Amino acid sequence: MGPWVALVVAAAAACLVAGAVVLLRRHQSTEPRHDETPDVIEYITMMIGIVYAIVLGLAIAGVWQARVAAEDDVLREAQALHEVGDRAAVYPPEVRDKIRADVDAYVSYVVRVEWTYMGDHGTISDKGTQLLEQVRADVATRPPTTELEAQSYLPILDRITVADDARSARGQYAGATMPGLVWIGLIAGAAITVGMLFALQIRHTPRELALAGCFSALIAFLLFMIWDFDNPFGGSVRVTARPFIDLFPYLDLRKNG
Repeated sequence: MGPWVALVVAAAAACLVAGAVVLLRRHQSTEPRHDETPDVIEYITMMIGIVYAIVLGLAIAGVWQARVAAEDDVLREAQALHEVGDRAAVYPPEVRDKIRADVDAYVSYVVRVEWTYMGDHGTISDKGTQLLEQVRADVATRPPTTELEAQSYLPILDRITVADDARSARGQYAGATMPGLVWIGLIAGAAITVGMLFALQIRHTPRELALAGCFSALIAFLLFMIWDFDNPFGGSVRVTARPFIDLFPYLDLRKNG
């Protein structure tokens, strides 16, 4: 089942459950009906709705910020590796080609293998770390032999360090970013907020049933959106490897990213 199909099913289920509970409550209730809801219940319901709206807003902002940060880390990593290949031009052909070949091997592995691995396992792979360490070794184990190489030596190592830091940050965003305790609060808050519809003594008129259904569907949609954005590299709107694809077009990575 695709994520958007799951969303439609969840929203429809929320509507049906809300409507069914209202109808069942009205059918079984033996209490006298009141035309007006007590003011204290209206006040409590309003406060619960406001508090839960704030919590939902913070949760949405949190997962979106994590996704944006993951995109920035991917761009930073790809740009740093691209600069490593460019700066390697000062080395002799055999050294330059070795550095560039190892950079290309790392980029190809990240796009073709590790991207799927992150979505499935929620972490970066050891193989990718080894490939990046090989790029560092290519530069660090060969002392500069000319003035031009000496001027480029530290900047190249700095770019590799930037790529390594960006890779580590990318690994932190691989998998769920929302703590489990927050999810407990979101789900419990949704149940309480929707449950307050019944505290308002909602009747079974078509208008009120439609209102209860739409409200329940909205809560279901917002929770689904948070869940989908919670994994930047595994959701339906996942972060892509486009920076690598754009900066290394000769590797023909477009079909994989």
